[in-house]
Amino acid sequence: MAVELDLVNEISLGTKDVFSTMLMIDLEDVKVECATAIQSNVTSMIGLGGGLRGMLSVHCPELVAREITGALLGMEVDDLGDDVKDAIGELANMVAGNLKISFAGVGVDIELAIPTSVIGKSFRICGLSGATRILVEFGMPAGSFWIELLYVINT
Repeated sequence: MAVELDLVNEISLGTKDVFSTMLMIDLEDVKVECATAIQSNVTSMIGLGGGLRGMLSVHCPELVAREITGALLGMEVDDLGDDVKDAIGELANMVAGNLKISFAGVGVDIELAIPTSVIGKSFRICGLSGATRILVEFGMPAGSFWIELLYVINT
């Protein structure tokens, strides 16, 4: 099955749409990364199944995660607690939902799992062996964050 989607563009458009409509934050231009290590204190992951198998992740440094959470909840956030885990998980869900809609447009059905969030100072996430990896960096006033897609298209 050949998929005719520019996934970097789809991730960029979907993420920018979520931020402008839900958080009232305009993101800076996108940069595609090939880094193997990301400086993140909060990562939320959502599993993908069906026609596309893999995982979409949102990786944020603490200050960025707190700013996103504050914008989503309309309040100041001082620590990396449950509100941050929930907000970054919901962000992963919304970005994955936009990707699901894009794939549906080319006849590929994707199922989304429930997001899982990890908070810490030093952790490594390993994913699907043999998967294609896309890592897109976004800038906002508090700093940069990354959307990562690890995927295999089921044939």
